[in-house]
Amino acid sequence: MKKTIATLIAGLFATAAFAQAPTPAATTPAAAKVEAKVEAKQEKQAAKAEVKETKAAAKADVKETKAAAKADVKDAKQVAKADVKEAKHDAKAEVKEAKADAKQAKAEHKATTVAAATPAATK
Repeated sequence: MKKTIATLIAGLFATAAFAQAPTPAATTPAAAKVEAKVEAKQEKQAAKAEVKETKAAAKADVKETKAAAKADVKDAKQVAKADVKEAKHDAKAEVKEAKADAKQAKAEHKATTVAAATPAATK
């Protein structure tokens, strides 16, 4: 009797073990497949969001660089304008000075010529 009871109990455990093994194995691949799909979808969305964020950051950098370049060009134009204005002013001053020198030289020449001609006329 002990043998029979031991066989029945062993059979019970064996059938219980075999009965439970396929059930989790059968549902696990389907559940894993669904989980894998959901996870892949989430990763894809995260990657898309990251790409979108990177594009936005790059766009902002380009805008900032363009604005800085425009400001640099504007400053360079203003500096160049100021340099041209200063050069014109210097040139005008030089011309004015040259005219004054020429006028003075002409006056001196006239004075020496008149001075040289006057003593000869009085004698």
